[in-house]
Amino acid sequence: MAQLVKLQDYISRYQVDLKRYPTQFVRLKKQQWERTKAEWESGSFDSSWLEKDEEVELPEKKSLFSKLFNRKQHENMEDTGWEESELLEEEVIPEESTMLNFQPNIIYNPKSKEELKQMYLNQLFHFQLKWASSTLREKSYVDPKFMRDTLLRTFILQLPDNYFLFYYPILKLKKAPVELEVILILPTEIICLVVLEGRELDAFIGSSDRFWIRKSGEEEKKVLSPMVSLNRMESILMQIIKKEEIDLPIRKVVLSRNGYIDYPGTSFNTQFIDTRKFPEWFRTLRSSPSPMKHMQFKAAQTILDLAQTTSYSRSGWEVDSEERDE
Repeated sequence: MAQLVKLQDYISRYQVDLKRYPTQFVRLKKQQWERTKAEWESGSFDSSWLEKDEEVELPEKKSLFSKLFNRKQHENMEDTGWEESELLEEEVIPEESTMLNFQPNIIYNPKSKEELKQMYLNQLFHFQLKWASSTLREKSYVDPKFMRDTLLRTFILQLPDNYFLFYYPILKLKKAPVELEVILILPTEIICLVVLEGRELDAFIGSSDRFWIRKSGEEEKKVLSPMVSLNRMESILMQIIKKEEIDLPIRKVVLSRNGYIDYPGTSFNTQFIDTRKFPEWFRTLRSSPSPMKHMQFKAAQTILDLAQTTSYSRSGWEVDSEERDE
């Protein structure tokens, strides 16, 4: 799963220690999934955890619930093409109960791996949102729309572990907030992405002008060209990576998963991905044999350092409760 490093201006655990969290997440996710998978396949699963899920347990005595939850993730990696990223050799992190505080609401015994997988993925998605909106001491209010955001869910759950996702981050540049679109930082490149989504099968007619035409049936409407946002985002990131001597190329993408894009001519270093091209493009995007790399971490950290954050201090009882859980 892609790691949601920054969501708008929410506080993120990755801001606390970018080097630690991505590698530890991958390691613990795999370990817990393998334990749960073995236990579920052996038939030892029962519903007794329902009475015990409030108990705090040591890592070696993790609840069946926790095992079940995490075990599903590894299988999902196998079935969807996710691969565990190679961990940095110098990064040796012991298993800790403090890092993966899963709280799923499992209400039945999964009858198949597919049920187990879906149950796990749903909880894992919410867990990533938690990590992208809180630390032990601070928290941000999460807009409920992100819970229903299908693109965000698709990126998080189906892209590889070694991808860093910035979802509409707000950067503070020259003391002014600037909201960007979607940024994916891969081990070998940075992808700037602008999303065009309206009604099912809308057609977006592009041009070099400031406005495009969106056709929805017989209705036509002017919309701001996605190239405006895309070129601005590229310009900002180019300045950032040049200043920090980050050697990663930038690729631009205009994406419409449920519509058509008609862009006559070509635009340098820009892909136009519509409903016809999306399946193949996404399959290619998911194929990433490279492990997480130093330059990738450096790029992500540089953007995080410029990110605006809006959060509030968590109450003492809330912190104490999470410290016990974690």
